[in-house]
Amino acid sequence: MSVLLVEDDVSIALVITAALEAEGFAVTGCDSIAERDRLLDERAYDALVTDVMLTDGDGIETLGAVRAVAPEMPIIILSAQNTLDTAVRASDTGAFEYFPKPFDIDELARTVRQAVGNASARGAGEEDAPVAGLPLVGRSAPMQAVYRMITRVLRNDLTVLVLGESGTGKELVAEAIHQLGHRKAGPFVAVNTAAIPAELIESELFGHEKGAFTGAVARHAGKFEQAQGGTLFLDEIGDMPLDAQTRLLRALQSGRIRRVGGREEVAVDVRIVAATNRDLAPMIAAGTFREDLFYRLNVVPITLPPLRERPDDVAALARHFLQQAALEGLPRRRLSEDAAKLLASQPWRGNVRELRNFIYRMALLAREDLVDAEGLEPLLASVPTSSSSGEQVGLDAAVVSWLGENRPAAGQVYDAALAAFERPLFIEVLRQTGGNQLRAAQHLGINRNTLRKRLTELAIDPGELQR
Repeated sequence: MSVLLVEDDVSIALVITAALEAEGFAVTGCDSIAERDRLLDERAYDALVTDVMLTDGDGIETLGAVRAVAPEMPIIILSAQNTLDTAVRASDTGAFEYFPKPFDIDELARTVRQAVGNASARGAGEEDAPVAGLPLVGRSAPMQAVYRMITRVLRNDLTVLVLGESGTGKELVAEAIHQLGHRKAGPFVAVNTAAIPAELIESELFGHEKGAFTGAVARHAGKFEQAQGGTLFLDEIGDMPLDAQTRLLRALQSGRIRRVGGREEVAVDVRIVAATNRDLAPMIAAGTFREDLFYRLNVVPITLPPLRERPDDVAALARHFLQQAALEGLPRRRLSEDAAKLLASQPWRGNVRELRNFIYRMALLAREDLVDAEGLEPLLASVPTSSSSGEQVGLDAAVVSWLGENRPAAGQVYDAALAAFERPLFIEVLRQTGGNQLRAAQHLGINRNTLRKRLTELAIDPGELQR
């Protein structure tokens, strides 16, 4: 078995060659596109391993010539240009695998062997070029895993479950899957299931017929029908009421929905991407989230890392948000290296969303066009959520911060805010009463049945709070 290795970094080429030879491959190496093409003209190889940035050009852009000579040969792409754009470009060539540098050399060797053994099952490349303005920013190792998972779902309609803390950019992942996939010509419809009152969520998702309930003066197409031919993004899926979970499961299984108050079933053709910032496992154990729905949604899980686990990306994100702020009419600012390091050292409990809000505020309030660490410190000191001191944030400030970060839809602010306030309140009181619901209800001054109902709706398990 033979491998053609195209790599202009001698030290990396030597390590790869040794690993592949240990797997029984005969390796021929070169460092340029011209030499690669000459070698391919002379003989056939079982696989090609190529870097992107080579001495005489872009290794991805020139793969058309490789395909013309050896259309069935599997290709593995290596790159230090660790962006989503590079991952997508690699995927669009029909490459067997893409490895961002640095990579595990043993994993590369195993992948080459798998590629050679499964060459006949290799997927064909797409002709569509990736779209501009990709929504995700960052080149850190945790983000590389996200990019690789995104590229794996672009050419299929498998259901994706995006997991991660609030503010990590779960909707951006859904948008990237839509924009870069084969459904990009269709609509992208996002719905925050936590922001819709429980009694209205089925109508919002599945639509309703005229007269189905008081106020239903006309037929209404739900989110499923609005997303026909495109992608439906179900955010905060962990907060969906159980009754709606049952109907959602039925829709996913059958590919058909029935409007509230309707008799006929409507076929729907949508790609589902769901997201949650909650751990669904204890909710399944507590009976507040359906296990069968979880398995239906969790076909391809993509976990977004919190910002504190990708500090190398903070500077790039901050500069990206400064550009966005300038485009939206705010003063154009630049960030010094010491300021970027200071930003990267912050906890960013609100993740990328908190960083974005801070950068916009900085663009507005900074006194100099070039913001250095000295100019940044007073701005950071004024943001309680960015402080590592552990001080409690005042309720007024928490409300302002919550509204700014969550931006609930008009007409839904009260219900969403009430749920956001009730959850930590109930959890704290239940902790104080050792999980005793009767004592908690008395302490709160509400009816026990009311408390039990709200605990179910908020997916709070009192058993986890027992002493």
